[in-house]
Amino acid sequence: MERPAWAPPGIDISVPSVSRMYDFYLGGSHNFEVDREAARKAMEFLPGLPKIMQANRAFMRRAVRFAVDNDVTQFLDIGSGIPTFGNVHEVALAADPAARIVYVDHDPVAVAHSRAVLEGVEGAVVVPADLRKPADILRSPEVTGLLDLDRPVALLLVAVLHFLEDADRPREAVAELLDALAPGSLLVVTHASYEGIPVDQERAGGTVEVYRSTRNPLVMRSRDEIARFFDGTGLVEPGLVSMPHWRPDGPAEEEDPYAFSGFAGVGRKA
Repeated sequence: MERPAWAPPGIDISVPSVSRMYDFYLGGSHNFEVDREAARKAMEFLPGLPKIMQANRAFMRRAVRFAVDNDVTQFLDIGSGIPTFGNVHEVALAADPAARIVYVDHDPVAVAHSRAVLEGVEGAVVVPADLRKPADILRSPEVTGLLDLDRPVALLLVAVLHFLEDADRPREAVAELLDALAPGSLLVVTHASYEGIPVDQERAGGTVEVYRSTRNPLVMRSRDEIARFFDGTGLVEPGLVSMPHWRPDGPAEEEDPYAFSGFAGVGRKA
């Protein structure tokens, strides 16, 4: 398998990556054939996966604008993936040029591409780190140097928590991160669920199995289970809802049926 010139040295291009599969769903170019093959297999069961990812990205942009409108101009985006058009720093800096953004990802390709995209961009950096080790993130020089944790921060965990199994202690990780943030901080979450998917659970489970076979577990949680990630915050209106129903820019009913898969919400720390 030929290694693309942009691929960082030492990356195993024979193993699929969830961030590069996500990039493929969104029409990006920073993915390998192994990622495209796995994504196509997943789409055999859920052909609307690209629509889900587009809805996810649209929600993220609305949540970032909501944060800035509420005077939260610092962003900690964990599991940020490969930056594509309309990512957090573009939306935040367009709304407030003084905004500060720290991207965090453990995929070396995502980190390398993020550094290339952010070159020359003031107020935005990337950290190679893992959500399962929140202390490493909080102590990183990028976070301590760019963000003022005594002021509110928007913590973005967009389409990442469903890649952590319960054994990874994701709720404890979220709680540790929130504990380090100032009152008024926001928690922005999207999460996959069998609820809302316009096919039966058995068929949707085929996609879960594809991810498991690529060593990327996809954990579907119920709405009640997802709501527990917001412990310690108060959900802002309209609460924990499908992505198109969270403060939509237009009629949600016009969205593709697949866009209503899973849940999205924003919580505010008291």
